[in-house]
Amino acid sequence: MRMKNFLSFMLVFFTIGYASAQDDLLNQLDAQKSNDKQIETAAFKGLQICNMQSTKLPAQGEWYMVVSHRFGDLTKGFDNFFGMDNALTKVGGIYGATNWLSFGASRQTYNKIYELTAKYKFANQVESGFPVTIVGYNTMDINSALKNTIYPNLKFTDRLAYTSQLLMSRKFSESFSFEAAGVYVHKNLYEGSFEQKDQYFVGAGTRYKLSKRMSVNLEYAARMILIEGFVSPYHNPLSVGLDIETGGHVFQLVVSNSQPMNDVAVFSNASGNWNGGSLYFGFNMYRVF
Repeated sequence: MRMKNFLSFMLVFFTIGYASAQDDLLNQLDAQKSNDKQIETAAFKGLQICNMQSTKLPAQGEWYMVVSHRFGDLTKGFDNFFGMDNALTKVGGIYGATNWLSFGASRQTYNKIYELTAKYKFANQVESGFPVTIVGYNTMDINSALKNTIYPNLKFTDRLAYTSQLLMSRKFSESFSFEAAGVYVHKNLYEGSFEQKDQYFVGAGTRYKLSKRMSVNLEYAARMILIEGFVSPYHNPLSVGLDIETGGHVFQLVVSNSQPMNDVAVFSNASGNWNGGSLYFGFNMYRVF
């Protein structure tokens, strides 16, 4: 009988002790969870805002297939069947090497350009912590359309052009995100009468969520440090877009004053003008594997 009472006492003792320890463990986990910094995600759903890059990167091991298309000048109407007669296409792929680094390659019909890219994240926006996401982005263009018959002294390095970009975004709410960008463009071969070898731009882009699967996007970049008296036939790039999420991919409709889709040309060779000039309609499609 005494043994039975002793065993009953020990059972109650260990039950209470286990419950107390469990409560302590749960309290510790709750405290740890509350102290964990929550990273803000999905400031932008697409890897691009419209033409400009967003601060979104592929996850590690993800493959993105990219197909982009820009029709010709919409304002010419039936003369070019609203741009159908002279469209440009870009086809490429992007691979997430890590969660903070990705590489890409594409081929475009504009000047038969091959574009190589690298995108890397410096910092994440953190809830009640670091205020912005910071991403670096670099591109290198290889212009394969240049001919030795036109440029007798042509070297391989003359085919190259580059951009270096610093992107900073903030997700202000579930509906609204904003990005600021600093952009440097360098061309080894350029037309000195109306182009500069080195150009600098300050850009901005926004996303406003219309519904669970749709958002409207806007972006603009302004050319900085113009040489006095220098007149360029090109305009600052301005684009508006609509994101449509459809399961495994994001489909973006874009209207822009830039028809080329490589970053060098988007920033420095936007030939259209929203104020009564040429405009180009097209799309970006990303498929994730």
